[in-house]
Amino acid sequence: TLGVRDLARSTVFFESLGWRRSVKDAPGVSFFQCGSIAFGLFPLDELAKDAGVSVKGSGFEGFSIAYNARSKAEVDEVLAEVQSLGAEVVKQAEDVFWGGYSGYFRDLDGHLWEVAWNPGFEIDADGAVKLPD
Repeated sequence: TLGVRDLARSTVFFESLGWRRSVKDAPGVSFFQCGSIAFGLFPLDELAKDAGVSVKGSGFEGFSIAYNARSKAEVDEVLAEVQSLGAEVVKQAEDVFWGGYSGYFRDLDGHLWEVAWNPGFEIDADGAVKLPD
C-alpha cells in the first residue's frame, strides 16, 4: 500500500496506465490487481495514523517498486505515459549492466518506480511475472 496525498488523482493516474481497479466499493482506498499481488492506495495521513508514525519527513525511503515490461519499447512507452500524467522521470531508460533495460520515475507522491524489461523474466497474459527457476 502506498500512502498518497490525493487518493482520487492517484487512482486516475494508475487507471490511466491501464491498471484494473478492483473492489470499487471500498470507500477511502483503491485496490488494483497486479498479477498475483494486490496494490493499494490509501490517504497518506490515514496510513501514517494507522501505522502509528509521523507523516513528517521525505526523501529516498530506501526502496523502489518495479513495473515489469514485456519489451524495451514498452519501457519507453510507460515512461512517456507517466510523464504525461504528471510523474517525474528521474532516469531515462537505458541498457543496464544485468542485461535488461530500465528507467525510473517518481509518481505523484514521490514514490520511486523502476520500469524495467528483464529478458530473463517471463510475463504471462495477466501480467504475472514468472521468475526463472
